[in-house]
Amino acid sequence: MEKVRIQKLIAESGLCSRRKAEELIAQGKVKVNGHPVATGDKALPTDLITVDGEQIRQVKKRRLYYIMLNKPRGYVTTMKDELDRRSVNELLYDLPERVYPVGRLDRNSEGLLLFTNDGQFANDIMHPSRHISKTYRVTVRPDITDEQLVRLSEGVEIDGRMTAPATVIVLEKEKGRVVLQMTIHEGRNRQIRKMCEAVGLEVARLRRTAVGPIKLGMLQPGKYRELTAEELRALRNAITKG
Repeated sequence: MEKVRIQKLIAESGLCSRRKAEELIAQGKVKVNGHPVATGDKALPTDLITVDGEQIRQVKKRRLYYIMLNKPRGYVTTMKDELDRRSVNELLYDLPERVYPVGRLDRNSEGLLLFTNDGQFANDIMHPSRHISKTYRVTVRPDITDEQLVRLSEGVEIDGRMTAPATVIVLEKEKGRVVLQMTIHEGRNRQIRKMCEAVGLEVARLRRTAVGPIKLGMLQPGKYRELTAEELRALRNAITKG
């Protein structure tokens, strides 16, 4: 079991805010197992923590959820939308804990969207330094040239700065329609759409098929499931390597 900052344990007990807990520690009113503590000290959730001689309520360890959803088109990623548009929150039912999306997919995009109530896990996936890959199946119009493929792969300027190199593969090519597989290692706003627009391509359909080693697979649109232990382990390994 990992030690946690004492002010966090006090706040989670419901006694007061974390800032107030820090004040109480500084005033010498907090003890752990009978010993006074200082700001920044840590304790185990199972330790005896007292404030002014009163034991704080021990926090039950909540269950952490790691969910994958196949987001359909037409849903916004925000959990509550001011414009009263359909939200992905409506698709997540029968969950005893509230979960939050890890990153975003715009309203007209679809595919793999991860959710969790583990804040550290979410931050690790989204942090640019981790370089967690995201793979998309992108249908563009009207056609694509070798020059456009090279530009997408090497990086294009969007929002005033260059994108990192990407992996771009042509999956299908028909008259007036091309299907690409694009893998990026960034999480910039509407990045795939902006990259394609920058080289003169119209995006007709955009579906995320993988986040790191996690693949959407056969999960049906609008459905969700928990990640398996194996999937979670693979994603944690990808975060560590990143």
